[in-house]
Amino acid sequence: MIVFPNCKINLGLHVTRKRPDGFHDLETVFYPLPLTDALEVITPGTLTFTGSGIPVPGNTEDNLCLKAWHLLKQDFPLLPEVNIHLHKHIPIGAGLGGGSADAAFILQLLNNRFELSLTEEQLITYAAKLGSDCAFFIPNKPCYATGRGEILEPIPLNLDNWSFVLVYPGIHVNTGWAFGRITPKVPAQSLRDSILAPVESWKTLISNDFEAPVFSAHPELAQIKDELYAYGAVYATMSGSGSAMVGIFPKNKIAGITFNTGYKVFIL
Repeated sequence: MIVFPNCKINLGLHVTRKRPDGFHDLETVFYPLPLTDALEVITPGTLTFTGSGIPVPGNTEDNLCLKAWHLLKQDFPLLPEVNIHLHKHIPIGAGLGGGSADAAFILQLLNNRFELSLTEEQLITYAAKLGSDCAFFIPNKPCYATGRGEILEPIPLNLDNWSFVLVYPGIHVNTGWAFGRITPKVPAQSLRDSILAPVESWKTLISNDFEAPVFSAHPELAQIKDELYAYGAVYATMSGSGSAMVGIFPKNKIAGITFNTGYKVFIL
């Protein structure tokens, strides 16, 4: 059984409060894009995880796909062991949510394959235990998100008439480091309202709190943003805490875009 977990981008991101539990409250808009990994589950088998494509760092037992299986196993003792293979294509540490998507898709795949009868709401609860971004990939549609990113409100945002350019310069931004350089504050206008304005107005309306500290440490990201605007983007931003940069262009108006040959560029 094969599924194709997709990435997300953040359209605006504000850190609004540091919580007593050490996490931060935020507001953002998650938007799904069709840059995908490939995830295969084979049954029956012994519980294993293998990978190909982009190397996944860390210990195998810490992989979110295995953690998703163990999370369900706690409540469904009869859940069979499975072989999991992940072909990684979404850049890692880029603010695109690839690992979160893989975990959420495993939850859904196991729920469907073994008829666990979990509702979307229950799957969101499980996903939120795995990571702040994981819950989004259960509904997997444009959402205004608050809390740690797990409180989701679907919004009527359709960007099918626009094209996207994702530029990943191969820089890994540590999320904890980035949060440590933010002074939380509530914005004057909520993203819930700003995001419904015309896309052409987002340049002056919608911002990402992480850009200032991350751009200071990695000025090449600011240069990429400037280049996206120079090529005709109506809106450009860093996704999440970075380092992927996103440009939104009029449909079929992307031509002649070139970046540093060391960068990965995806046109969607």
